Amino acid sequence: MRTAQIIYNPAAGRFPVVPSIPSAERALRTAGWDVDSAETRSGEHATELATSAAAKGIDAIFAVGGDGTIGQIASGLVGTKTALGILPAGTANVWGKELGMQPYSWIARNALEENAKLLAEAPIYAVDVGVCNQQPFLMWAGLGLDALSVQKAEPRFRLEKFFTASEYAASILLTAATWRGVSLRIWADGEEIEGHYILAVVNNIRHYMGGLTNLSPDAMLDDGIFDLWLFTGNNMADALRPVFEMWGGRHINSAHTRRISFSKLRMEADTDFAIQTDGEPRFDTKVAEISVQKRALRVLMPPNALDALSQEPIA
Repeated sequence: MRTAQIIYNPAAGRFPVVPSIPSAERALRTAGWDVDSAETRSGEHATELATSAAAKGIDAIFAVGGDGTIGQIASGLVGTKTALGILPAGTANVWGKELGMQPYSWIARNALEENAKLLAEAPIYAVDVGVCNQQPFLMWAGLGLDALSVQKAEPRFRLEKFFTASEYAASILLTAATWRGVSLRIWADGEEIEGHYILAVVNNIRHYMGGLTNLSPDAMLDDGIFDLWLFTGNNMADALRPVFEMWGGRHINSAHTRRISFSKLRMEADTDFAIQTDGEPRFDTKVAEISVQKRALRVLMPPNALDALSQEPIA
């Protein structure tokens, strides 16, 4: 019998997810899984639970929460044979949107159960994982405008999550009013670049800005390649330009934007810059080293996600 553990964040999302955990357990048991559940106390605890489960040889972890919780659990599974199943129940749920899944909400209170049924028989694929200064990430690593905006917006209480879009927009405006960009020296797979940028984003997925835009429309989850997007500028108008260009998809051909694909990256500056990964504020640094761990994480993949995969499933 296949073994699973549901790891859930009780503080995730706009609505409490705890009452729906038993329904997800029943769905997996009906499908033939031996399953139990564990509640996280912090991000570090989520990673510890996942690491412990993988060490015990549990077949799959089903992560219930938002992008932060999913990333923290994934960090404990990188390089192991334990697969990750996504049961999105956060605020933005960008990783869930990337996989074409319905997130848990007040109007979709059965989403946890339905997603558990969907993943119970799903194939396992291996996807790439990024590492930024030893911090694993699944979706993005950003510096400049978005990292500073995330710092201002996080953490949030549950009531604040009802106003996520307006709060994040206000955070961007406040940041744009004072942020003048950063001068970077960049090495991407041996290519050297230098310039002054208002925003730099590394991504492995298509969605960005809370899932409202497609940053890299052709991104693949398992090709061993990430994209670095560089947006030039040094004032408030320059800071807001990439936001509006991305909403309209015009950033791809913009004269103010550069896209560089890589597997190994180093960025340096003379002053500290903020870093965010997967929408979580991380640290300030003068040097960011990012590498791609190719197909280092096993994931149970729903049907709607298969067009973002280039390899065959794991037998």
